Amino acid sequence: MKILLLGKNGQVGWELQRALQPLGEVLSLDRSVDKNGLSGDLADFDQIKATIDAVRPDIIVNAAAYTAVDKAETDRENADLINHLAVRHLAECCANQKILLIHYSTDYVFNGKGVQAWSEGDETDPVNLYGSTKRLGEIALEYGGCEFINFRTSWVYGSHGNNFIKTMLKLASTREELSIIHDQIGAPTGAALIADVTAQALKFYSLGSESQKRNLLGHYHLAASGECSWFEYASFIFDLAKEKGQTLAIQKVRAIETIEYPTPAKRPLNSRLNTTKLRTNFKLHLPNWKLGVAQVLEEIIK
Repeated sequence: MKILLLGKNGQVGWELQRALQPLGEVLSLDRSVDKNGLSGDLADFDQIKATIDAVRPDIIVNAAAYTAVDKAETDRENADLINHLAVRHLAECCANQKILLIHYSTDYVFNGKGVQAWSEGDETDPVNLYGSTKRLGEIALEYGGCEFINFRTSWVYGSHGNNFIKTMLKLASTREELSIIHDQIGAPTGAALIADVTAQALKFYSLGSESQKRNLLGHYHLAASGECSWFEYASFIFDLAKEKGQTLAIQKVRAIETIEYPTPAKRPLNSRLNTTKLRTNFKLHLPNWKLGVAQVLEEIIK
């Protein structure tokens, strides 16, 4: 099995470089041109096609994305290029060469209303431009003619790159009081978990018959089990960091509502994802969010 990984230096891509190795030959690329003249720059359609033609992979794992949620509100052209048009181009290339395309999306394709966990078949209705471009990328997959597996995930963090855990630790080291949003609910999901589930799903897929493989294609929700607010998430980080001997200035964490913390991009209040389809189809267990957060927190502290 030959796998082409795009976006190798992002949070998820970094972990995929590790997780995909047991499956076969893995070529990992970012936007730069490597020594063989290959590049994973999604914005350069000619270069991407040339790379795919040269590598001729069995599977493309696309972990590259435009993820600056607030910036996307005023940078729509670039967000749409990477999250939508480049995905459409990838899907076309994969359809022409019969390559399986693995992609990653977000709970932001939903409007965040209600309290029920979103299922794959629920109606999409993004509330910000980032979510809109990610949904357009999904539609490009649906109509691109390629075989694809798309993992929608939420609240991603990892030991590599910037994320909520690192931000909270930095703020808590100098501030005695913080105000954290308490009315947005979701499940912090580790990049390592996303990468490991991807590898497990690909292994399961590769062992199936042609009809079984067809039945495994489509959209899946991938998130750790359990749920919390950003306030509860931050409180868990602070308590655990103190248990592990970290000296923090933080004395008080105040729970606030989203309306008290305006941002350029609107955020959905309900980011819960129903993972039943993923767990059932691929025979997987998804651990509680606290386990992954605790592990990454310890790595960061060390």
